[in-house]
Amino acid sequence: MAKELKVFGFRCGKHNAGTLMKLAGVAAKQRKRFKATTDSNHQLPFAPNLLNHRFSVTTPNCVEVGDITAIWKSEGWLYLAVVIDLYSRRIVVGWSMNNCISRHLVMDALTMAIWRRKPPRGLIFHSDRGSQYCSHDFQKLLKKHGLLSSMSRKGVFWDNAVAERFFGSLKIEQFFLE
Repeated sequence: MAKELKVFGFRCGKHNAGTLMKLAGVAAKQRKRFKATTDSNHQLPFAPNLLNHRFSVTTPNCVEVGDITAIWKSEGWLYLAVVIDLYSRRIVVGWSMNNCISRHLVMDALTMAIWRRKPPRGLIFHSDRGSQYCSHDFQKLLKKHGLLSSMSRKGVFWDNAVAERFFGSLKIEQFFLE
């Protein structure tokens, strides 16, 4: 807050800004709990990174990205898997929610995306190296529909920046404001 006040020409240190916020009854929103959703510590094979940071796409239905996030609610953890078309950045391509994180969560999201968009053979599906995406069943589903698997490097979350940004915005705008 002190930095922001300085931008507007006010001289204010962090302690003074804290006092002013307290007097005004204003508090910074704190991030909620964190839960890791990527288990890349497995022996399943992974795909090469075909996307390689090329997030700008000129045609729809040629690259989709997928990811999972955990959302804390009073009832417990809720998991959301999404499929995003890189051309339109639309999330409604495919999604799935469950209180259990498994390969079925991502398979349901991909199945919805396939059903809704009927992607052409050769579409690149990019994800992290989580066990759900590396599972034999998920890879079989990709192959059945002629989709190419692409995966981020291990531990490099910005290789899937579009999905990560969506989840960040979703949590700030919907859940952290509760």
